[in-house]
Amino acid sequence: MGVARSNNKCASVGLQGIAWSFGGMIFALVYCTAGVSGGHINPAVTFGLFLARKLSLTRAIFYIVMQCLGAICGAGVVKGFQPSPYESKNGGANFVSHGYTKGDGLGAEIVGTFILVYTVFSATDAKRNARDSHVPILAPLPIGFAVFLVHLATIPITGTGINPARSLGAAIIYNRDHAWDGHWIFWVGPFVGAALAALYHQVVIRAIPFKSGN
Repeated sequence: MGVARSNNKCASVGLQGIAWSFGGMIFALVYCTAGVSGGHINPAVTFGLFLARKLSLTRAIFYIVMQCLGAICGAGVVKGFQPSPYESKNGGANFVSHGYTKGDGLGAEIVGTFILVYTVFSATDAKRNARDSHVPILAPLPIGFAVFLVHLATIPITGTGINPARSLGAAIIYNRDHAWDGHWIFWVGPFVGAALAALYHQVVIRAIPFKSGN
């Protein structure tokens, strides 16, 4: 009984540590690259912003290709420097966990990516920033926190993709059968979630006549 409780506590701490690592790193990367490329490090985010007509098709394709190449290189570096942990953790590859169906995995990826991309829209909305100028906001902070929360919720289901480039890079370097089984989930889910977030923000939220407070 005591051993089981200890194992559950360790698993919880490990889950939170992974989630904080991803959230913190996204905060840092977006903060550092926002002034250069707008902080595009995720094909799903790029796709959502493209649908919202915030960048051209040519730039969107270029960003996605570079994101995928960067992810492949990153996964290769991890494998080269930490081969033992790399193998023990399945190369960080995304796949649907035992006990869940592919439908569960797809749903988790759609919802998780929707939350992330909608947060990106909200945090970078110029009209909202002008309207709510009395509320100071650092865009990378809510984006990083959204990534943290999504990881907490979806790591047990899919290992948390929500970034097709990250999933692709890990799958290519690890290159085992179970890394490719259902890999489509980590492209279709994030792209559908991003499209829904773009639609919701551009069509629904932008149509609401906000009024300033007294």
